[in-house]
Amino acid sequence: MNDHHFQRLTPAQAGAWLQARPDALILDAREARHHAMSHLAGCTRLDGRNHETLLMRERKSRPVFIYCYHGNASQTWAGMFTDFGFTEVADLIGGWSAVDGGGRLYGPQPLEAVFPPATPAPAAGPVPAELATWLAANGFDPGQPAAPGPHGNTPLMHAAWRGAHHTLDALLALDVPLDATNGDGNNALWLACVNGEPGLIRALAAHGVPLDHANLTGATALMYAASAGKAEVVATLLALGADPHRRTQDDFSALDMAATIECLRLLRSATRQAA
Repeated sequence: MNDHHFQRLTPAQAGAWLQARPDALILDAREARHHAMSHLAGCTRLDGRNHETLLMRERKSRPVFIYCYHGNASQTWAGMFTDFGFTEVADLIGGWSAVDGGGRLYGPQPLEAVFPPATPAPAAGPVPAELATWLAANGFDPGQPAAPGPHGNTPLMHAAWRGAHHTLDALLALDVPLDATNGDGNNALWLACVNGEPGLIRALAAHGVPLDHANLTGATALMYAASAGKAEVVATLLALGADPHRRTQDDFSALDMAATIECLRLLRSATRQAA
């Protein structure tokens, strides 16, 4: 197995990725009848009969983009192409249903129809010089404090992850979007929980960042904190009103995920009080 990893792209990121790679091998991993209904123009349907030929004959430097129904099987295929030495592989988060959930598309679809270019939300006011410097130093557009950067993280998410209190406050003062999510479906509150500083979590919650937002697997920030054994974060989220009864796609709650006795006690108490 090689050391490369495949990328997971949101629909908002996939268009730019494909436009920058016009020679990409686009693979549709759905059944033939669904592929016939609608698909990305120029793609090849991927199945158990042609994958070996593609793996062995395509040049390993050719970019590969894979989508399926909901973004599950595509991860397995992407891992396979990566293991076979393909150096640039990506799959679509949410699959074809994320771009055609209403069944409005029919037949081959041009790239622009499936992945319309995203326009970053403009800032509510001029960007302060100190904030612009921070944005540039961290790989963001200094004139677009709401625009996502690497991995789909916005400046607000990055500031929360890094524990940059002053930057976080400056971004919130510009009214940047609070409901933005990254490639994994996590919001700024989740990244603040990764950092672990309660003050960051309270600041974001006070401005309206959703406490119970669920990512692509149905996990909330409370579930993450419980699974990571971050008792102080769990206590902070519960005090702010996070729902301990939410469950993931696999039917697990934060209580089920508690990694330490302290987290378990906090969540048991909160669950009983809510009941």
